[in-house]
Amino acid sequence: MSYQNLLLEQPEPGIYLLTINRPQVLNALNAAMLNELAEVVALVAADAAARVLLITGAGDKAFVAGGDISEMQSLTADQARAFSEKGMRFMHALEALPVPVIALVQGYALGGGCELAMACDWIIASERAVFGQPEVNLGIPPGFGGTQRLARLVGRARALELVTTARQVKAEEALAIGLVTQVVPAAELRERGLAVARTIAAKGPVAVGLAKQAVQRGQDLDLVNACAYETAAFALAFSTEDQREGMHAFLEKRVAKFSGK
Repeated sequence: MSYQNLLLEQPEPGIYLLTINRPQVLNALNAAMLNELAEVVALVAADAAARVLLITGAGDKAFVAGGDISEMQSLTADQARAFSEKGMRFMHALEALPVPVIALVQGYALGGGCELAMACDWIIASERAVFGQPEVNLGIPPGFGGTQRLARLVGRARALELVTTARQVKAEEALAIGLVTQVVPAAELRERGLAVARTIAAKGPVAVGLAKQAVQRGQDLDLVNACAYETAAFALAFSTEDQREGMHAFLEKRVAKFSGK
């Protein structure tokens, strides 16, 4: 499938690599791109063979430098609400994918780009990555979940400081505050992402999906109920072919061949 603003490829079986491809405007998000991104999420969700989705940006200057201001500047309040809701629906759908989603960030991830990266399950950043929520410079707050996801990742006080000052955060600080999980040389970013994806793709896909759901849903529950959710996921796994294959392979001292069933 071809897209106007995106490149989607499968460099290896089960591994999708999505590239935001508007380098002439630093990969800025607009309504047309959000529509295409939603299509990609639906495609990956429908693929039983999918194991990991990697998301990156074209060029070396930006992951996504923000929303497309030329499109946003003339929006009415009602149109702005619709645009925010469109972005929110995509971010929620991205989070709900049953496979891990990893952002590979080089250059700027600002505004909507930072929000997109945070909607992924985790972020691997190049040493040249820069993050921020600069919307208050434009007279608006974040609109694609930035106030909420940033607070959940780095804490309420630090999130408020970053959002209200529009201060940009370079890669090493992003690592120190828990916004990203690792920082790598720019030339190694793609290969590091693929290496992590290969590792995940070799595991039991049902178990990976259940673990992702447990982490996501459990964080909004109290500990007792979150652990009860984990118990339910653990039990459900014992009804799968993957559980039987994984344990048999372990006892037989061979590599498991998971089917995702």
